[in-house]
Amino acid sequence: MTVSELLILGAAGLLAGILAGFLGIGGGTMLVPLLVALNYAPVEAVATSGFSIVITAISGSFQNWRMGYFSLSQVAGIGFPAVITAQMGVYLTGIFPPYLLLIAFGLLLLLNIYLIQVRKYLTEAKKMAEGQQGMGGQTGQGENSPLPISDSRFPNHPNLFFNPTLAKVTTGGLAGLLAGLFGVGGGVIMVPMQILLLGESIKTAIQTSLGVIVITAISATLGHAARGNVLWNVGLILGAGGLLGAQVSTRFLPKLSDRLVSLAFRSLLALLSVYVFWQAWQKFTHT
Repeated sequence: MTVSELLILGAAGLLAGILAGFLGIGGGTMLVPLLVALNYAPVEAVATSGFSIVITAISGSFQNWRMGYFSLSQVAGIGFPAVITAQMGVYLTGIFPPYLLLIAFGLLLLLNIYLIQVRKYLTEAKKMAEGQQGMGGQTGQGENSPLPISDSRFPNHPNLFFNPTLAKVTTGGLAGLLAGLFGVGGGVIMVPMQILLLGESIKTAIQTSLGVIVITAISATLGHAARGNVLWNVGLILGAGGLLGAQVSTRFLPKLSDRLVSLAFRSLLALLSVYVFWQAWQKFTHT
């Protein structure tokens, strides 16, 4: 490993840790494309990214716990289904060709941008309806007065389509699958789904997501390690940088506005999706 590559890996780990604390992602959305660009095989990039995420997520979650922003029951409810599905993801990495994995990853990133926008729209619509309810009460119409938008679109219960238990299982299951399949902690799907299905604010979703990532990343790393896919030295360098970055960003997250955090998350996903599609095209043309 050259000095320049060592510096690149350390800087990438630091940035991934910062993103983990700010956006509730393990950093795999950035680390996997980077490792592929450094000519590591996609399956090695996925596995090594997952290992570095273990270190980053533990660092950030410990800091969230110290600051009182860590719900063990919420993390466990989402995290345990992910342990099983992470192994399914690991198995699938050996079936699909690299360019298909990258295309699926890019589509996943674009889907998350849409999911966040859907939740934003539904939240605004619900606030509008609640405001109309309050006005109705003041004019004597009462709680049973019709809402300007149908109740079925945004019921008062924050879980739009599932009961809380099913929402947690669904969120954790998909997060685990992605952790094993793409080398991500699962935050790129967990944060939007927690916002959409569990009715959480984006900051709460980020803090919970980082805790769940500890579970999903450990499970995925064990599966990949059994297959000899993990590059331990590379993962340790990335993880060391991530440990420092997560400590910094988790301290600043509570001070940022929800709007700024949401914009940053969606912008990151858009940029990464373009890069991943370009990498997929490169892999396809060389097959």
